[in-house]
Amino acid sequence: MTRQTPPFDGLERGHVVLAPDPFKPGDDATRPWVVVNNEHHPFDSQQYVTMGLTTQTWYDDRIPLEGGDYRHRRAPRESSIAPHAVTSLAPTLMTDYVCRIRDEPLDRAVETLVTYL
Repeated sequence: MTRQTPPFDGLERGHVVLAPDPFKPGDDATRPWVVVNNEHHPFDSQQYVTMGLTTQTWYDDRIPLEGGDYRHRRAPRESSIAPHAVTSLAPTLMTDYVCRIRDEPLDRAVETLVTYL
């Protein structure tokens, strides 16, 4: 799959990008992250609230992504949103655009995160 690199200052909710993974050891560890904030985020386009995608299936609270959950392209492997893997990313950390996810699975992931807080 050929990845496209958009300007990372115009991302919107649901865009999936590759960026460093602070939860994995190694300088070159990256993972896909999905933007979950909306346009009301106070630093929109300067940083994004994101949740990690995972291919792991052991985590019961994961939000599995099906074919209809994508707006544009698909993740290259079967993936789920990991509501517990939250970080704030600056566009300068992002390396590639992967795909875009519809709002419904994002809403479920955010609702799950809120139950943790």
